[in-house]
Amino acid sequence: MTNQPDPRPGLLDIMAYRGGVADAPGFAAPVKLSSNENCFGAPESAKQAIAAESSKLERYPDGGAILLREALAKKYGLPVERIVCGCGSDELLQLLGRSYLRPGDEVLFSAHGFLTYKLIALQNEAVPVMVPEDDLRANVDRMLASVTKRTRLVFVANPNNPTGYMMPKDDLHKLHAGLPKDVLLVVDAAYAEYVDDPNYSCGMELARKFDNVMTTRTFSKVYGLAGLRIGWTFCPQRVADVLNRVRSPFNANRVAQAAAIAALADDDFVERSAAHVQKWRPWLADEIGKCGIRVYPSAGNFVLLGFDNDANKADAAEQFLMQNGLILRGMRGFGLPGYLRLTIGLDDENRAFAKALTEFMS
Repeated sequence: MTNQPDPRPGLLDIMAYRGGVADAPGFAAPVKLSSNENCFGAPESAKQAIAAESSKLERYPDGGAILLREALAKKYGLPVERIVCGCGSDELLQLLGRSYLRPGDEVLFSAHGFLTYKLIALQNEAVPVMVPEDDLRANVDRMLASVTKRTRLVFVANPNNPTGYMMPKDDLHKLHAGLPKDVLLVVDAAYAEYVDDPNYSCGMELARKFDNVMTTRTFSKVYGLAGLRIGWTFCPQRVADVLNRVRSPFNANRVAQAAAIAALADDDFVERSAAHVQKWRPWLADEIGKCGIRVYPSAGNFVLLGFDNDANKADAAEQFLMQNGLILRGMRGFGLPGYLRLTIGLDDENRAFAKALTEFMS
C-alpha cells in the first residue's frame, strides 16, 4: 500500500449524517414529509430578494452580515454585537465544538437529542454523554447529575428533533441554574416559531442575562429557506468574539442574507405557517391514534410515530407509504428503530397520509 494522509483519530469511526429521503420510486413528484421543511415553501418576499441578488453573484457577500444582524437586533431588541450569523445554525454549533472542546471533554445532551450534538463531540475527540430520558422526555435532574468536571457544552433542542418534546421554561431555568458557570448551555431553538405553549422558552431571556447561555435560530424551518443555509445565534460577547475568529470570512452568502432579511419582515407568512401547523398537528395525532399507533406530543412542525418498538413494522409502514408516494423519515439513525417521523404537510398531503396509514394498519 502507498502512504497517504491519515485523518485525526476516531473520525473514520463516525457514521456520516444522512438527511431525509427525497425520492420515491415510480413517482415524479412524491410528497416529501421527511425533512421538517415548510410545506408552504419560502415567502414571496424572499423569492423577490433572491431574484434581485441574481445579478450580483460575482460580488462577495458582506462578511459581517451587518444588515441581517441589524434586522435581527431590531426585531428582537438585541445588541447587534452579540449576534453571529452562519451557514445555517448547524455551522454555528459545529464552530462551538471546534472552539471549546478539547480531547476528553464531555458534551451532554438527552439521549435522543438532535444527531448533530453527538457528531460535534466525536469530531473534536470529546465524549458524548447521552442522558437517559423518561419516555422520550428529557429529565433535567438526571442531566444535572451527569455533569462532571469535564463537561464543557450542554445542548438542549427546544423543541427537540426528532421527539418533538418541549422542555418547559421552568425546567430549562432549573437546568441552567444547576450548571457550573464555566459550562456553556446551548439552546437550539430551530422550531421556536411553531410553539404555541405559554410555558415555552427559546432561551433568549437566559442568554440576555447570563454569560454561559446562548440560543441558536434558523431560517430553514418556518421561513422556508433550508436550501440557502442561513442561521444565527445570540450569545455572550466573549463567545461571539470567538465565533467571529473561527468562522470563514464569508460564511453567509449574499443571496441567503438578502432572502433572510426579506423573510424576517414577513410576519404574515410566519403566522400563517405556524397556524397551519397548530391546526393540523392535533388532527394528525388524532388520525394516527385511531390506527393504534402512538403519537408523541410535539411542539414542532412534525410528529413522531411509535410502533411499539417494532422495527420491522415501522420499516414496513415506511415502505408502504413510499409506495403510495409519501416519504417519511425512518428513525433508525436516531437510535429509534421502531419509529417514523412525519412532517406536517399541505391539507391534501395530510389527508393522503392519514388515508394511506389507515390502509396499512387495516
